[in-house]
Amino acid sequence: MPRTHQAYAPEYRRRIVELARVGRKIAELAREFEPSANAIRKWVKQAALDEGLRSDGLTTGEREQLNRLRRENRVLREEREILAKAAAWFAQETGATAVAAFALVGASQAVHRIATMCKSQDLI
Repeated sequence: MPRTHQAYAPEYRRRIVELARVGRKIAELAREFEPSANAIRKWVKQAALDEGLRSDGLTTGEREQLNRLRRENRVLREEREILAKAAAWFAQETGATAVAAFALVGASQAVHRIATMCKSQDLI
């Protein structure tokens, strides 16, 4: 299992990148400071992407936006699935009452978060 470490402060990363750019060898920086050589290489590459010096990857802003959109997409898929289940559930019920809605939530709580189900069905 890989060793985990708290994220390094942005200022710390920036200074390591500056040292690498002025000619210090990455292996030497890895021995002298704590991050691995691979981590330092990634920081140098990401800094170059963010500054527009490279174009073979995503900038930090683009990566954050992509992650936000992926999370949003995951939530929307789940809400769509919940609504499909609710539509099927209420089509079977003779009287669509609050009791039926709560029964649907109870039956689906092992699969979906209750707050998400209630938001999708406008129960809260």
